[in-house]
Amino acid sequence: MRRRRHCPPQSLVEVTCRTFQNRRLLRPTPEVRDLILGILGRAQRRYPIEIHALVFLSTHYHLLVTTPDALLLSRFVGYLNSNVAREIGRLTGWRDHFWGRRYQAILVSSEEAAQVSRLYYLLAQGVKEGLVADPRDWPGVHCAAALLGDKDLRGTWHDRSREYEAKRSRSKSPAKSEFTTQERVVLTPLPCWRHLETPARTARVRELVDAIVESGKVERSGRPVLGAKAVMAQEPASRAPAVEYRPAPWVHAASKAVREQYRAAYRLFDEAFQAAAEALRAGNRLASFPAGSFPPALPWVPHET
Repeated sequence: MRRRRHCPPQSLVEVTCRTFQNRRLLRPTPEVRDLILGILGRAQRRYPIEIHALVFLSTHYHLLVTTPDALLLSRFVGYLNSNVAREIGRLTGWRDHFWGRRYQAILVSSEEAAQVSRLYYLLAQGVKEGLVADPRDWPGVHCAAALLGDKDLRGTWHDRSREYEAKRSRSKSPAKSEFTTQERVVLTPLPCWRHLETPARTARVRELVDAIVESGKVERSGRPVLGAKAVMAQEPASRAPAVEYRPAPWVHAASKAVREQYRAAYRLFDEAFQAAAEALRAGNRLASFPAGSFPPALPWVPHET
């Protein structure tokens, strides 16, 4: 069955996007961290997406978010990806494709076990690859310290449009500080943890981080981690080792029964979409597509001569 973009209202979604050819274009230098957080904070203010967890490694990023619908998520990620590509390209001199392909969005079920499992997965980024011993040691954008209350996620947004207009209208180049603002990324508790007080949520995150650190020690079997300094010294245009491709799941769920419920619901959605698409191809421009879908664009109509 061919998948179509679809997110039910108020869905918890894991978003993943990789760089072109698995290059280390997101290398976590202080400058890259600052601009990513600035762009992400700006995107969150423009598009009301709840962010629960996030991590940017050198070659890809993960976000755990709640979105009202697929359209808003598409606009949010489009804004984030386009600005990150332009700013890092400007910073590093990279002029080729930046992202390997369109972002991937996978639903996460309402089960607490499923949500905590995805949070654990994001928190473990950087440790499970043997790059750092503790997720809080990652020099780039990572939610571990913020979820533990140790650090704010703040960055700098650079308004290129205002800067361009100012340069056109003035004889003297304006200072860059005139067009920069501080942005803050706001983290929202997981839906399954909203009922908990802050100390209780922090304690649960700390348990996950401690488990990740211990698991990393076991997996490395005494081998040292690469370390933050060596990670930042890598060339952004260099390629990381190829990752094993695995088909993305339909949904992140903790039980087979819930997984099958999501598959059945998606099957109904897909059947309704195909029926509407066939009606449109047959000439019915009023064909009704299912709510939350992205109908195909109508063909261009030439002017009559």
